[in-house]
Amino acid sequence: MSDGPMSNAEVLDADVLIVGGGLVGGSLAAALAGAGMRVAVVDRADPRTLVDAAHDGRASAVALGSGRVLQGIGLWRHVGEDASPILDIRITDADAPAFLHYDHRELADRAKAETRFPFGHIVENTVLRRALWARFQELPMLTVLAPVALETLERGPDGVEARLADGRRIRATLAVAAEGRQSRLRSEAGIGVTEWRYDQVGIVCTVSHDEPHRGVAHEHFMPSGPFASLPMTGNRSSIVWTERADLAPAALALSDDDFSAELQRRFGDWLGRVRLDGGRWSYPLGLMHAERYVDHRLALVGDSAHLIHPIAGQGLNLGLRDVAALAETVVDARRLGQDIGQRHVLERYQRWRRVDNLTLIGVTDGLNRLFSTTFPPVALARRLGLAAVQQMPDLKRLFMRHAMGLVGELPRLVAGQAL
Repeated sequence: MSDGPMSNAEVLDADVLIVGGGLVGGSLAAALAGAGMRVAVVDRADPRTLVDAAHDGRASAVALGSGRVLQGIGLWRHVGEDASPILDIRITDADAPAFLHYDHRELADRAKAETRFPFGHIVENTVLRRALWARFQELPMLTVLAPVALETLERGPDGVEARLADGRRIRATLAVAAEGRQSRLRSEAGIGVTEWRYDQVGIVCTVSHDEPHRGVAHEHFMPSGPFASLPMTGNRSSIVWTERADLAPAALALSDDDFSAELQRRFGDWLGRVRLDGGRWSYPLGLMHAERYVDHRLALVGDSAHLIHPIAGQGLNLGLRDVAALAETVVDARRLGQDIGQRHVLERYQRWRRVDNLTLIGVTDGLNRLFSTTFPPVALARRLGLAAVQQMPDLKRLFMRHAMGLVGELPRLVAGQAL
């Protein structure tokens, strides 16, 4: 990786300019640079500061397909033992006795037990950022310019030119917006969005507990929203507690002991005594979808293109599937001698990703609404539905493959193949 000083008069030439060096933008940079393309990443934040940052309460569910992407771009080996496998998923509804249980062994080839894989892994976001930075050091085709703001981006007939706040310039064939939900490049391109805020807040924290979780992820649906317990390394679990926006401030204001007691009430006793391990954080929840993912010499990835409810833990996974699809589209076009910034090239990426993203947006929004109502007929119907799926092995296996990110037209990286 090159991040040495450039004079203000110097112009950096690249194949792809990525604005935003977070987990999605950085993964795309690693994929493209690892495939031999010249990549420049611009970010307001200093990645070295993020690497050294304390745990912010957030951990990500990295589905099996997404783990293959991270492995294929050379990042997963830097995660090492700091990932905890998800071996079972249990879904329960309020106080109803019926529940849905996904066991990873149910997907095993009956003749070959070694084909069993976990559904994915839980990894702290700080661990993923450190792994990404470590991978950056191994990529000579990658240049990271940070911390610095993007001043302007001009998209011309033959390429793009970016001017940074410190006067430096970057010329590239394609620009990628990986800036998050408030994407400036998306707005400047005139790409509209459909969005709304849920009347919910996500409270996240880490807890320690006396009993081992044994790789079980538990999602318990309550009237205010889902309460998820995700297995981390050691006797620890990551908590995503969805609460009504008007009740969340009171929960956040509790003392550590009272907060732990409230968590214990929601957990029950299956993990023994539960206690808060570190701080707690809250994030407003919303939904957003861009009306299109591409424009002239511009592509959107990750939260710049879509934002979903965390009910199924699929936010990062959707972004990494964007990475796999866009990287394959761009690399294949370059190998064929095509202009990677042309609209017809980028529209292949858009067609590829819209169906998957729209499906997950609809599913997560529908599940949140379905399970957040106490209307008796609806509550009865959903409990009967959970019980029915539990008794239908073929349908269960399909749902499990969805959770692993292995359904649909898979990019090569998601399928475990080289880019």
